[in-house]
Parts: sequence; C-alpha cells; structure tokens
Amino acid sequence: MKQLLTFIRKEFLHVFRDRKTLLMLFGLPIAQIVLFGFALSNEVKNSRIAVTDYSKDPVTTQLIDKISSSSYFNIQRNLNSAQQIDAAFKKGDIRMAVIFPANFSTDLTHTGKATIQVIADASDPNLATTITNYITRIVGDFNTQSELSTGQPLQILPEVQMLYNPELKGAPNFVPGVMALVLMLVCTMMTSVAIVKEKELGTMEILLVSPFKPIYIIISKLTPNLLISVVNLFVILVLSALFLDLHVKGSTLLLIFCSILFILTSLSIGLLLSINAKTQQSAMMASLMGMMLPTMLLTGFLFPIENMPWPMQVLANLVPSRWYFIIVKRVMLKGMGFGAVWKETLILAGMCLALFAISLRRFKIRLQ
Repeated sequence: MKQLLTFIRKEFLHVFRDRKTLLMLFGLPIAQIVLFGFALSNEVKNSRIAVTDYSKDPVTTQLIDKISSSSYFNIQRNLNSAQQIDAAFKKGDIRMAVIFPANFSTDLTHTGKATIQVIADASDPNLATTITNYITRIVGDFNTQSELSTGQPLQILPEVQMLYNPELKGAPNFVPGVMALVLMLVCTMMTSVAIVKEKELGTMEILLVSPFKPIYIIISKLTPNLLISVVNLFVILVLSALFLDLHVKGSTLLLIFCSILFILTSLSIGLLLSINAKTQQSAMMASLMGMMLPTMLLTGFLFPIENMPWPMQVLANLVPSRWYFIIVKRVMLKGMGFGAVWKETLILAGMCLALFAISLRRFKIRLQ
C-alpha cells in the first residue's frame, strides 16, 4: 500500500507539472463535416407526444389524425389522466402532451371557440418552443379548413404550458450537457496519455521489471484524474447554483454517484486508448475525435436524437455521455430518484466494467 500511495503522489506531481497546451488535430474538421452533414438538421421531426381526448367526438378525431399524419410528431400513447402524463414526462417517454377537454365539439359549434391544452417539456427550451410552434401551426391550418367547409368562423386556441423550465432559460439544458462534455473530455484526454507517455519517456521498462503490480500501475494512473474530475463536478454544481440559479431538484448523492460512475467509464476509455496508442499525439487524436464530437452531437445536448437517421440513433446508444445526460436531466431538473434512472445507471456500470476489463487485459498482454 505504501508503494501505491508513493506512486499516486508521483502521478499527481506529473499532472500538475505538465502545462502543455492541448492541440486540435487535423482530423477534427473532417469529422465535424461528416457529422454535421449527415446527422444533424435544424428541423425537428418525429417528436414523441401523447394525446388525451376527453371529448372523443368527430372534430377531435379529425384534428388528432391531422397531428398524427404530420412528420413532426409521433403519437406514442393515449393517456387518460394527469398522473399518467406527469409520469410520461418524467420518464422522458414524451416531449409534449395535447389535451382535448370534454364537450370540445359542443363548445366549438355553439360558441365558435374551443381550447386545447398543450404541455411541453421545457428542460430543452429550444425543442419545446419549436414543437409548440408546430402544433400551433397545425391547429391554425385546421381552423382555416374548418371555416372553409362550414362557412362560419371557428377558432381553436391552444393553451401552452412549459414544464420544468417555464421561463425557457437555456441553463437547464446547457448545464447537463456541459457536465457530460467537460467530464468526458477531461477524463479521456488526461488518461489517454498516461501509459503511452511512460513508453515514450522510456520509463515503462523500469515499471515492468519492478515488483509493482500491473493493477497498481493502472490505479495510480487513474486516481489523480478521478479526483480532479470530481472537483470539476463540484465546481460546475456550485457555479450552476450560485450564478444560474439552477439547483439539484433530486438527490444530490444520487447525482454524485452517477457522475463518479460516468467519470470511471470515461477514465476506462482513456486508459484503453493509452494502452493501444503508439504516441501521445495519436492518443490525443483518438480521444478528441472519438469522444468530443459524439459527446456534443449524439447525446441530445445540441440536437434531438430522434431527428437523426436511424444508423446515427443506434450509434448514439454506444456513447456513454448520452446515458449520463439523461440521468442528469432527470435527477437535476425533474427531481426524480433512482427508480427513474436505474436502467441508464446499469448501462453505464456495464460499460465501465467492460472497458476496464478490456484495458486490464490489454495491459497484461503488453507486459508479457
């Protein structure tokens, strides 16, 4: 144990002594062009919504059919109570709910005016604004068609309600994405040069012939980066609370636990890259191109995943930051507990164990 603590101290000294600037590599612009060209679009499509129809009359049926036929929306389910709607929002099953009140057709026929309620998940304010504009446009087209067919002015007024972020601030969507991006990049890039640096400096041979166990070498390499990343996590949470008025609505301990699990997953990725890389430059290139862009583009942070082609949606499932982003939004913004994020937590744990086992296996092979 004394040997391990001494080696960990040595790694801390190396981390704080190395002030080199991390360079952006030539392959990054190419990867950006490919991902932006094939995966992303400013138009939102196939947003998951739910419909609650208390009236169940021909007019609501026609309007629901019109909404369903639009490429903008994908009706997931018919919900019959406010509790079901709230549960669907918290689980992330739907982006918006459209509610038709009782006597909808009667009010529209006798008074020429009726109201529907539109509830959107505003934890992503840009997406919420876009899809509510879409539904308002569809209802407006339906109003025009109804006036032409009946010969009398009819008006359906959507009443829009934004959940979790009623003021449509950017911080509730920005902070979870920054947490995933910062932790992934710091962990992966710092760890990706850990083993390969020893090989380039010629000190790996000394470690190989020493009585120091391979697992101790890996632990000593990961410990400084783990502690630094945890400090970064607390700094982000404190700054979010002090300057953005964004507090953790759920369990802080659960958020910290899941964050540490995500940090360990990212460290395992960096360790695997470092073991297989020949030079520090190639390790940095692999970590930048392999982690930064997927974290930015395939997590739902900047663009909705359901708007991407299905191959990119499948690829997004392999990005650890996607699952961490979901966990942060549900715990930090929606105040949900472990029961709502157990699946994402289990996926991260599986990724972490698999990546660490592969890294340890590859490291042992190199020692032989």
